Amino acid sequence: MSKSPPHDRARFSPDTRLVLAGRDPFEQHGFVNTPIYRGSTVLYPTYDDIKHRRGRYNYGTSGTPTMDALCEAWTEIAGAAGTVLTPSGLSALTLTLMACTSAGDHLLVTDSAYRPTRIFCDGVLARYGVTVEYYDPLVGADIANLMRDNTKAVLVEAPGSQTFEMQDVPAIAEAMHARGGTVVMDNTWATPLLFPPHERGVDIAVEAGTKYLSGASDLLIGLVSANARHWPAVKRTYEHFAMCAGPEDIFLGLRGLRTMGLRLREHGARGLAMAEWLESRPEVLKVLHPGLPSDPGHALFKRDFLGASGLFSIVLKPVPEQAVAAFLDGLELFGMGFSWGGFESLVIPFDPTVYRTATRWEPGGPTLRFHIGLEDPEDLKADLEAGFDRLRAASA
Repeated sequence: MSKSPPHDRARFSPDTRLVLAGRDPFEQHGFVNTPIYRGSTVLYPTYDDIKHRRGRYNYGTSGTPTMDALCEAWTEIAGAAGTVLTPSGLSALTLTLMACTSAGDHLLVTDSAYRPTRIFCDGVLARYGVTVEYYDPLVGADIANLMRDNTKAVLVEAPGSQTFEMQDVPAIAEAMHARGGTVVMDNTWATPLLFPPHERGVDIAVEAGTKYLSGASDLLIGLVSANARHWPAVKRTYEHFAMCAGPEDIFLGLRGLRTMGLRLREHGARGLAMAEWLESRPEVLKVLHPGLPSDPGHALFKRDFLGASGLFSIVLKPVPEQAVAAFLDGLELFGMGFSWGGFESLVIPFDPTVYRTATRWEPGGPTLRFHIGLEDPEDLKADLEAGFDRLRAASA
């Protein structure tokens, strides 16, 4: 038997629950971690058993003990009714939007959403008869003015992808629920440890476990958690698509879960310290980080969030493109790649003007997104200082 049943674990701190959730060594012959169960076929002992589908498992896509371990752990941590796992963060979002919309529905999507989500909305959902409308992420409770008779759901993301606008999620949720709508949130930046989505009015929360759940840049996995009202639709859609994650990826997710709280605090603290340092640099016009008192969304951040992760953006003062290239190309400790959440620091240039439709993006200079990893902060600063030297030289 488990020494600490799930209903007793609420008395423990989040770090302790991360260690305990979703595992029972005494069900695994005393081994600490749930092993990897691989397989498609599940055998039944008798004709009567297979006729009535008796037993917890009937086929590999319907679940395994490894899958159940991570689903149960995430459900507990997120405060949800249930969780499903998918092969990537984007697949988690697409599954969710398919679960909560139908032909003829109207879907509201924040203009600051993750761009691949927009591509899915404008392509697949539009092709199947869902009307997608993008809205200003700062709309707050006034989202009620955008709702139609057929508005089915809203997709929020706080802070916004790349541009880091902070949304008033509880106000949006209240307005949507008053009309019977569904609130979906991409909560990858914060995870449930820093923003408990279902406590804040979110019906279905999507996370790219590729980021902080993994922590090592070697995993693709998505998680969808839902409250009691929306869990049946999520589970049903998941079963229709059989969009399941692989067993090795799930095992890596379980392993990363145990240290996610510790790593997230380090990323957050180092990220905020680096954001403050960059804010003081003469080459930087502004820093987009809701944890900074100077950020327009700081009050909402302080009210709704329990901390920050290590991802933020900056706006450089106007310089030629070759100066930005000189800054980036010589960096030793910041890789350029389209992900984040791992132990290594990353940076990418970005320009959302090519796809935003509901708002104008006029930052005032070139924009860069940083993920601060676990390297020594002084080494990171020295690397960036050398980059700023190259930027100034190239500008001259």
